[in-house]
Amino acid sequence: MFHAGELSVQERAGVRFEAARLSGMLAPGGLSRGAGGWLAERTLAALTGRDRDGRLWVSALTGPPGFLAGLGQTLRVAAVPAPGDPLHDLPAGQRVGLIAIDFATRRRMRVNGTLTGALTGTAGGLIVDVAEAFGNCPQYIHPRRLMSATAPGGAVPGTFTVAEALTADGEATIRGADTFFLGTTHPDRGADASHRGGPRGFLRAGDGGLWWPDYPGNNMFNSLGNLATDPSAALLVPDFATGRTLQLSGTAAVEWTEPGTGAPDEVTGRRVRFHPAAVVTGEHPALVAAADAPDPRGVRR
Repeated sequence: MFHAGELSVQERAGVRFEAARLSGMLAPGGLSRGAGGWLAERTLAALTGRDRDGRLWVSALTGPPGFLAGLGQTLRVAAVPAPGDPLHDLPAGQRVGLIAIDFATRRRMRVNGTLTGALTGTAGGLIVDVAEAFGNCPQYIHPRRLMSATAPGGAVPGTFTVAEALTADGEATIRGADTFFLGTTHPDRGADASHRGGPRGFLRAGDGGLWWPDYPGNNMFNSLGNLATDPSAALLVPDFATGRTLQLSGTAAVEWTEPGTGAPDEVTGRRVRFHPAAVVTGEHPALVAAADAPDPRGVRR
């Protein structure tokens, strides 16, 4: 079930055997009742897709419980990117990737498929023909409680600002981030959205670009495998203190270094370097996190 890019990264990392045991997770299939029930309780998802110019982006989608409704081969999303968001009015017929996440319980699910149309009604929405859906482990998910269930739905229209390069404010957002969403794509398998987390500051900015270490994970290398085939990449960096978002579109590549040196970024001997070609800032009040973020064991941090 792995494509050539994933297999090449697995081979370079020396984990082909470990990854093969997980290949069944990527088998084509729809949403079970359990998966659909879990999605129905979520209030946040990140969507990877291409705008009308063909540029790859990741956008946040929020709504009250029930805004994600899926069963079998169909996922209905009762939300759309706001006017000004790069993926507002994204064209149907394209492959998209979506990841729903619950920070409080540190659970996430990826759903990949084809955007087949739009929901009718006042608020609008998206319809996705599901090709695959699978969960990921809780590693690197920081517990927090978002205000998305009570805050106004969606981003604030008219607050988006477009730039060709990172500003000082954008670099400050990056330096303070402990979480971001990564969008990648494959010419045959389509788009994918994934979560990246680490200690505050693990995402670095400098010399007009960004880079981050690749921490140990499930060894499938879906994202890095896509990059080995297609360098197109996109980032969504949320500021959970203010609700501001930083969206970046560009290209990325895996850099292989010497592992085991003791430096925090040399644990695996891999890092990803990203070169932005377009930058968009916005405001998304539903992404503001409460100060009393819950610990997954029920203890407040």
